[in-house]
Amino acid sequence: MTRDRAQAPAMQIENLGKRYVLKAPQVAGYSFREMVMDTVRAPVKRYKTLVGHVNEQDTFWALKHLSFDIGRGEVVGVIGRNGAGKSTLLKVLTRITPPTEGRAWIYGQVCSLLEVGTGFHPELTGRDNVFLNGAILGMSRSEISRKFDDIVEFAEVNQFIDTPVKRYSNGMHVRLGFSVAAHLDPDVLLVDEVLAVGDKRFQERSIGKLHDVASSGRTVLYVSHNMGSIMELCDRCIVLDRGRLIFEGPAEAAVRQYLDMMSEPGEGLHPGMFRGPLSDRVFFNELRINGKVANGNMLIAPSDKILIECHGESCVELADFNIFASIYKDGLRLVSIQDAPAGTTLRAGRFTSEMELAAYFLRPGIYTVGIDGQRMGQYQWLAGMDVARFTVLEQWQEGYEERDHGVINSASHGHRRQ
Repeated sequence: MTRDRAQAPAMQIENLGKRYVLKAPQVAGYSFREMVMDTVRAPVKRYKTLVGHVNEQDTFWALKHLSFDIGRGEVVGVIGRNGAGKSTLLKVLTRITPPTEGRAWIYGQVCSLLEVGTGFHPELTGRDNVFLNGAILGMSRSEISRKFDDIVEFAEVNQFIDTPVKRYSNGMHVRLGFSVAAHLDPDVLLVDEVLAVGDKRFQERSIGKLHDVASSGRTVLYVSHNMGSIMELCDRCIVLDRGRLIFEGPAEAAVRQYLDMMSEPGEGLHPGMFRGPLSDRVFFNELRINGKVANGNMLIAPSDKILIECHGESCVELADFNIFASIYKDGLRLVSIQDAPAGTTLRAGRFTSEMELAAYFLRPGIYTVGIDGQRMGQYQWLAGMDVARFTVLEQWQEGYEERDHGVINSASHGHRRQ
């Protein structure tokens, strides 16, 4: 099917769907005869999968009946809870995986900024990795040379550019990776959660860079859990839930829709909520708020304390490791509480981290909780956003005076038990 490029939008999605076939687990007592029969039937099963004859009970639709357009020069956000289909959508658009049904047209050169620093070699210097990563992302050597000084200046690693990146801190590694990708000149830029890491100053500079990209007339599709950056960057936003588009409209209205959806009962804490280099070595098994399992929207009176308990297990011993609980309002982080003094070692085995703050420092409304862990000064971390939520009520209990405080807590503390 052909389109007139001059009349077409920058991106057009029509009835897009992505289906995965779930493999049934083998059960104990799997006999040799059954193995032979399955081997004989395998070609037939593959043929049925190719022509679409698959038992729906054995399938999972990550995307279903998805349709929307994005105009040239438009910045559009994509939000939704974990498992909504956001990353699958980007994988389809970047041709990492083909769609099961529907079509997606993208006009012009496309660049995906999905994981900053992908392709960096730890033994090579920052200079070598700029050229290597730039080539991986599709830049020519002359283009990299022309932009090299700007890339290094934006990343603020001038002094260490000829040092192997294995000696870089987490922040330096992320800044350099983002800077290389951000200096591309594509017609369409696909961005996935790259602003979730780095310090506040770096995040502000990154948002400013994406503002520059958008103001230059290029099209941006931005996927994030950070509602603050969504409202700051995007004029329009779509909300996904279970692979389907449930809302499309102004960013502020989309964020309200998302937060209302997040106030419904959730599925509780699970490992898929966490990402980062340590996500396969440190696990959180249960999260409790005020003694109750946090699998829905907890209701908290202003006079209560908010006690966040994280029960988990570490496969290895990690020196200089801290766990943080962060409180978010409309996607903006208000306060973070660490579970132990800086420099504390997390021993291998089970642990319980407790972080506490007073509810009366939070105005009435819906808040979300993020759980993070980081080895100080090293590129080893894990992060989970929106792992729980709670609502601070307006009603005060009898015997308490209503006080007009701000929106952050200044008397929080944490504790770790092993």
